Amino acid sequence: MATSAPEGSSPLAGVRRRFRAWMLEGLVDMAKRHPGPHAGPQSAHEGQRWWRVMCLTGVDYFSTLGYQPGIAALAAGALSPIATIVLVVVTLAGALPVYRRVAKESPHGQGSIAMLERLLSFWKGKLFVLTLLGFAATDFLITITLSAADAATHLVENPHVSSALHNQQLVITLILVALLGAVFLKGFLEAIGVAVVLVGLYLALNVVVVVAGLWHVVTAAHVIPDWSHLLTTEHGNALAMVGVALLVFPKLALGLSGFETGVAVMPHIEGEPGDTEARPTGRIRGAKKLLTTAAVIMSVFLILTSFITTLLIPAEAFQPGGEANGRALAYLAHEYLGSAFGTVYDISTITILWFAGASAMAGLLNLMPQYLPRYGMAPHWARAVRPMVLVFTFVAFLVTWIFNADVDAQGGAYATGVLVLISSAAIAVTIAAHRAGQRGWTIGFAVISVVFLYTTVDNVIERPDGVKIGACFIAGIILISFLSRLARAFELRVTSVLFDEMAERFVRDIAHRKIRLIANEPDQRDLAEYRDKLQQIRTDNDLPADDDFIFVEVTIGDPSEFESELRVRGEVLHGRYRVLCLESSTVSNALAALLLHVRDETGQRPHIYFEWTEGNPFAQLLRFFLFGQGEVAPVTREVLREAEPDRSRRPRVHVG
Repeated sequence: MATSAPEGSSPLAGVRRRFRAWMLEGLVDMAKRHPGPHAGPQSAHEGQRWWRVMCLTGVDYFSTLGYQPGIAALAAGALSPIATIVLVVVTLAGALPVYRRVAKESPHGQGSIAMLERLLSFWKGKLFVLTLLGFAATDFLITITLSAADAATHLVENPHVSSALHNQQLVITLILVALLGAVFLKGFLEAIGVAVVLVGLYLALNVVVVVAGLWHVVTAAHVIPDWSHLLTTEHGNALAMVGVALLVFPKLALGLSGFETGVAVMPHIEGEPGDTEARPTGRIRGAKKLLTTAAVIMSVFLILTSFITTLLIPAEAFQPGGEANGRALAYLAHEYLGSAFGTVYDISTITILWFAGASAMAGLLNLMPQYLPRYGMAPHWARAVRPMVLVFTFVAFLVTWIFNADVDAQGGAYATGVLVLISSAAIAVTIAAHRAGQRGWTIGFAVISVVFLYTTVDNVIERPDGVKIGACFIAGIILISFLSRLARAFELRVTSVLFDEMAERFVRDIAHRKIRLIANEPDQRDLAEYRDKLQQIRTDNDLPADDDFIFVEVTIGDPSEFESELRVRGEVLHGRYRVLCLESSTVSNALAALLLHVRDETGQRPHIYFEWTEGNPFAQLLRFFLFGQGEVAPVTREVLREAEPDRSRRPRVHVG
């Protein structure tokens, strides 16, 4: 006779357990990256070599070579090389020093957002961070979708397959986004390995194209004189040329992308054996090498590619529908190095554009868990890598479908996200330098901040759709965050409970009798307050006069904080009343944590006594959600119910 399998031991249940364990495997990694108060000592020098991590961020940064020369040619025409030099000056003298300082000030991957977070407290600080996270999400998610769409464009426009793949750009883009998500489901190491290969191959092929282009510029005697004559005819003198180049600079701002992801992935950079999480000196040094090397490589390529594309490609070919539109270097590869090399270059461009979203995905996976779970504005599984990969991939699908995989339609949002983050970073390091008393750096960073703010405002005026899209991301993040915070409102939310010597003595003494605690909202803290409170509790609950009591008082700190350590201090007031003093972001959650801790330490179920709070229940709920107070008694009971399902072990709550 067949016997039924025990509950939970069926093959399907086993598959579910293994799948859940696989999905939440990254939760351990994230816990190591954000250790709790009881985490043991750990090494901060583990990770990848800085140049390998540079390749992960470089797939985004370097991939802009696929379209940046065309953007510069459309914006500045024959002035493209000069405008690109302006971009390089801003990169090396502006963005690079800013982010080298960000790497020093925020070495754990939080980026400039963490530097600005310290300036504001309470809910206004949280809302400010959520707004910046909205722009970061705009930048990173649009990087994923725009790069995949651009890769699909290069594939569709390749002369060998254009007829077969005509009108299939949306489908191809969705497939590329799905493949990117699959790589990250496999793991970070695999993503970095792929990035190293793609970046190395892509840069090598670009060296070949640049050398071939320069050779044709040098050997064709008429090219440089024709360009020089065109510049003189259109702009007159060098001063006018520089002025026009400065005016068109904001249109070239996409060439600054990649710096924010460079600091977001800092936790993956290998440090030195002596590094600690508090002082990751080697990691900071590696991040600075990463940022500097990437900026120098990109600057050289930007200048050379803008020069050869401007001189060798007819102006009409850059226009929408032209053969060089969005693919200037691919055009030169086919034109001067043959169809075979051109196809290889196309394949390399397609793969690096597809994988450009990898740096953005890595940035999202490092940035979002630094804030939202800590604010209580995301589920617990948001600290795990694989579930977040699925979430971000789904959002990328949605964005791709909304924009129909159109590169131009997403350009405004991409530029807005990039520029807002760079501007916020410049402001953050300006404030940091000012607080450090570094007058020279303060003035320098202030000037850089003005440049980036001007660029951001100019971009917003010209392409307001970028702000609108960013606002949608911000609204979505704020809505989801607050709904998640509301759903998690009744969690215990205390990471640990620490008693001082006096508090331990109080609990140890009363443990021999029935443990009775009185929740008291401190007011004057005079003799009459405690005497009257004790008498009222005894009367309301019909308790004997000889029963022993301890008062418990909670002082609200920052009510916008979610998880915190609970420190308990014991006091004796007026020579007779024992008081346990707590400081927390919420009254109810702190009291529940205290009760459970006392139960576990003494083996007895403590009793706690409350008064009913006067007022509208809905208003009291809002007070609890926003300010950590409200109707304390029922909320404390609910927190206890969620934390301890067994009623026989749950501390007793009395309300009179």
